[in-house]
Amino acid sequence: MRAIGVTDLHTPPMVFGGNVFGWTADRETSFALLDRFADAGGTLVDTADVYSAWVDGHRGGESETIIGEWMKARGKRIAVATKVGMLPGEGGEKLAPARIAAACDASLRRLGVETIDLYYAHKDDEDVPQEEVLAAFGKLIDAGKVRNIAASNFSAARLKSALDIAARDGLPHYRALQPEYNLVRRHRFEGELQDLCVQHNIGVLPYYGLAAGFLTGKYRDASDLEKSVRGSDVRALLDGKGRDVLAAMDAVAAETGAGLPQIALAWLRAQPGVVAPIASATSVEQLDTLIGGWDLTLTAEQLDRLTAAGA
Repeated sequence: MRAIGVTDLHTPPMVFGGNVFGWTADRETSFALLDRFADAGGTLVDTADVYSAWVDGHRGGESETIIGEWMKARGKRIAVATKVGMLPGEGGEKLAPARIAAACDASLRRLGVETIDLYYAHKDDEDVPQEEVLAAFGKLIDAGKVRNIAASNFSAARLKSALDIAARDGLPHYRALQPEYNLVRRHRFEGELQDLCVQHNIGVLPYYGLAAGFLTGKYRDASDLEKSVRGSDVRALLDGKGRDVLAAMDAVAAETGAGLPQIALAWLRAQPGVVAPIASATSVEQLDTLIGGWDLTLTAEQLDRLTAAGA
């Protein structure tokens, strides 16, 4: 297992993405998925207070609630990463200090735990001074409500600024980063942001590791877009380098016997700074496929081919 940044929080080769809980995976299916993930040695589940407020009739917190109910029903504790900053509510919006405090308490209630293992600023908020944001997180750490803090969807400049302020003022600093990063969407992370994470030992846990299902190979042409509620999200990937990446992955699959989802996540795990990718599944069969690739290691030549295809 790899450590996240300089914390004592460790993760196996994959973090389970809990955005599906209460959305595309009902309560019974979610419980079965969490059972399988934990039985396989999974130790960290990723969620957010806003999951799944975009569904008609939902208000947010549905995913956290299911995770909390599962832990209570099973009598076991799994490490949880959750987020604040995209669900308005008590205390204001985004990263207002009062909102951070209220949102944390609400997440703790839904999860049924005393401490959040990894608490993310879900999205940067330039309307609130970073000193105030970090101080608000610091109060939660001091109160024992949060173990570690992290950033999601931050630019390199804003992450560096936050790190500098934390060092200058003796405030807690972000231990992990959650960017969008995969074989076909790389521009938001590679370069300055990736270099910064490596330099400061910030553990990277990319989301959309399978590019909303595109890198599973189930979307090969426009007619495949109706296969999933996420089909519209991957339409643009069929253009440009998308088909080239799939072709390169097909070749590696033929050489290794591995499935495309396993190859996509193995490529991510091999990238500098990456601790573990985040991936979701809506059936135990899908999750078994992902777990089956946890030990997959690609050769340097295979990695180079995949990297070149999606450059």
